[in-house]
Amino acid sequence: METAAESGAAQAFCQALQQRLEQVVRGRRDRIEPLVCAVVAGGHVLLEDLPGTGKTSLARALAAALGGTLRRVQFTPDLLPSDLTGGAVHLPAEGRFEFRPGPLFAHVLLADEINRGSPRTQAALLEAMGEGCVTVDGETRALPQPFWCIATQNPVEFHGTWPLPEAQLDRFAVQLTLGYPPAEEERLVIRDGTPALASPGAPLASVEQLLMLQRRVDAIRVGDPVADYVHRLAVATREHPEVRLGVSTRGALWLARLARARALREGRAFVVPEDVRQLAPAALVHRVVLRGAGDTGARAALVQELLSRVPVPR
Repeated sequence: METAAESGAAQAFCQALQQRLEQVVRGRRDRIEPLVCAVVAGGHVLLEDLPGTGKTSLARALAAALGGTLRRVQFTPDLLPSDLTGGAVHLPAEGRFEFRPGPLFAHVLLADEINRGSPRTQAALLEAMGEGCVTVDGETRALPQPFWCIATQNPVEFHGTWPLPEAQLDRFAVQLTLGYPPAEEERLVIRDGTPALASPGAPLASVEQLLMLQRRVDAIRVGDPVADYVHRLAVATREHPEVRLGVSTRGALWLARLARARALREGRAFVVPEDVRQLAPAALVHRVVLRGAGDTGARAALVQELLSRVPVPR
């Protein structure tokens, strides 16, 4: 049973993380909340937007706020799987090979412009995101826990990029599009700059505290009406005539887990339908594949349509 002190500590962490990220990306509180919930739930994050909208700055600030080791990788077409996983290095003096871990062996991997990596490299990352381990030279090695992949990608560039496969997109707990800030906030950013980038600050929690936070998410209760609501939303995406590939069972599980994290953030021991409604766009948009050519905006509009159609339990 969670104590009042534990609940207060969880809320304090979420509030501090939200405030720090809002110093970097101003005027977009509604985009920051799903990001905080994903971190608390232990999920990977994909930030997709136009150049210069703050996605890399936000990813860096988020990575710096989390305890543990941080590694950043700039994805390029010539990046090899071994550049991520590491590999065996020959030691002539000792007559043996020694494994040297790559940047995947960190608590936070900041994958910048992830869609510039080749399919072979994406396959190596897929195992890390899905299983929390990598296989090198036939040997499976566990990654540090917790492990987050915070990735960015530009949706408008096609030269030298590969679309992320559906299986990998399904491993991201949320996909967020920041967009441009409100006019007044943008004027303030132009006037004041973003001092938070120069001094990201100390981590807000240790690795042990973050693991404990994720265990508290497991204890949040999802009642039958809410579970049925999540299921009906997932089924609605599969049955929509414009959808070729709907939300998977994994996607529905992640939506429920994100709702648990939001309930913990709000100081509740149970999930309410509003938790699901607030997080459904970020959790479902990247898991839907339309029959025609549809960008993120078209998929987001479809998810909003389903949210307005599927009855909300009382």
